[in-house]
Amino acid sequence: MADPRRHHGNGYHHRHQRNKKEHVSSNSISGVSLIHKYLPKELILRIFSYLDVTSLCRCACVCKYWNQMALDGSNWQIVDLFFFQTDVEGPVVENLSKRCGGFLKSLSLRGCRCVTDNALELFSRNCQNIVALNLEGCTKITDAACESLGQHCNKLMKLNVDSCSSLTDRSLVALSKGCLHMESLSFAWCNQLTDDGVVALLKSCDKLVNFVAKGCTQLTDASFKCLARCSELKTLNLFNCSQLTDEGIVAISRGCPHLTCICLSKCLHLTDISLVNLGTNCREIRLVAGCSLFTDHGFESLTKHSHYFEKMDLEDCTLITDATINHLATNAPHLSVISLSHCELITDDGIRHLCSSICASECLRVIELDNCPLISDASLSFLSTCRHLKRIELYDCQNVSKSGVQKLQATLPNLNVHAYFAPATPPADSGGSRRRYCKCCIIL
Repeated sequence: MADPRRHHGNGYHHRHQRNKKEHVSSNSISGVSLIHKYLPKELILRIFSYLDVTSLCRCACVCKYWNQMALDGSNWQIVDLFFFQTDVEGPVVENLSKRCGGFLKSLSLRGCRCVTDNALELFSRNCQNIVALNLEGCTKITDAACESLGQHCNKLMKLNVDSCSSLTDRSLVALSKGCLHMESLSFAWCNQLTDDGVVALLKSCDKLVNFVAKGCTQLTDASFKCLARCSELKTLNLFNCSQLTDEGIVAISRGCPHLTCICLSKCLHLTDISLVNLGTNCREIRLVAGCSLFTDHGFESLTKHSHYFEKMDLEDCTLITDATINHLATNAPHLSVISLSHCELITDDGIRHLCSSICASECLRVIELDNCPLISDASLSFLSTCRHLKRIELYDCQNVSKSGVQKLQATLPNLNVHAYFAPATPPADSGGSRRRYCKCCIIL
C-alpha cells in the first residue's frame, strides 16, 4: 500500500504535527478546565503554596487563570532566588516586591551580585512585613540599602549581609533605629565596620540570638563587651576577629549564659582564660572552634563544667596533647564531630583513649586528623571499633599506610576515607622543573 505522505510531501507532515499538537493542547486545556470546575480557588492556591519558585513560574505559563493563581502574592511568602543568581537583576526584585507586597516574609538574594540599592529601596517600601532577608554576596549594595530597611522594615528579625564590603557604620546605626526586633545578624567580611557601628546597634538590639562577625578585623573588645548585653545569645562566630582578647570573651561568657556555639579560630590573642570562663559560665555549650594559644589546661576546665559537646574544632590548636583528648573522652559523651588537624602532639594513645569512650561507640561520625605526624596505623585499628564513623580525614599523615586504610575500610565498608599518598619515587620531569602534587581528595 502506497504511503500517502509520498503524494502529499512535507505538507502532510506539517499538518499531521500541527493536528497532533492541537490535540495535546486541547487535552491539556480540558484538564485545566476540569481543575477549575471542581476545585475552588482557595484550594488551588493552597496547592500552589507548596511549589518552589521554578514550579510556580512554569505554572504561570499554562493559562491565564493559572497565571493569576501562581503569581498570587500569598504563594510568595518565602522566596529563595539563589539558583537564579546569574540572571537576577534589580527589575526582578522590584517586580517581585510589587507582586508580593505585604505577603512576603522571607527573601534570599544570596549571590545576586547585580542587585543594587535602588531595587532594595523599592523593596523596603513595598514589603514592610519582611522578617528574614539574606543579602549575602550582594556586593553592589551600600549603606543606602540598609538605611531603607531601617526606615521601612521594622519587623525585620534576621539579616545577612555577609561580604557586602561597601557597608559602613552608617548601616548599623540605621538598623539600630528601625529594626529593634533583630534576632539574627551576620555581617562577615564587612571590613569597614568599627566599634562605633556595632555598639550603636547592640544598645538598641539586645535580643540577638545569632551574631556573626567573622573577618571583621577592626572590632575590639569594646564591641564584644556590649554584646554581653544580649543575654539570650546562642550562636557566636568571631573567626579572625584579630583584636579580640580574653577580656571580651570573659564579658560575653558572663552575660550570655545560654551560649551553645562559639567560633574563636584565628583569634590570636586568646588564652586559656577564655576557655576557663566559657566552661564556668556557659554550661549549655555544644560547639567550640579553638585557636592556637589554647592548651590542655583550658580544655580540662571547659570539659569539666560542660558535658553537652557535639562538635569540637581543634584545628591548629598546636599546643594541645593527648590530655585534651582524654578530657573529651571522659566528659563529652555526645561528641559526634572532632577536628584535630595540625595538632602535631596528638598520638595513637590519645586516639585509643577516645575510641574506648562512650561517644566513640554511640555518636562519633567524623574525625579529621590531617597533618598529625604522630598518628599511625595503630590509630586506624582503634577507629575500626567506631561503628557509626562515616568520614575520616588523613591528609599528610606520614605514618599512615595505604594498607592500614584498606583494613579500616574492610571493617567499616560505609566509611569515606579522605587521604593522599605521595608516590614513592616522584616521576622524572622532562622540563627540569620540580613537579607539584595537588592535595586532592581521594576516596579509597
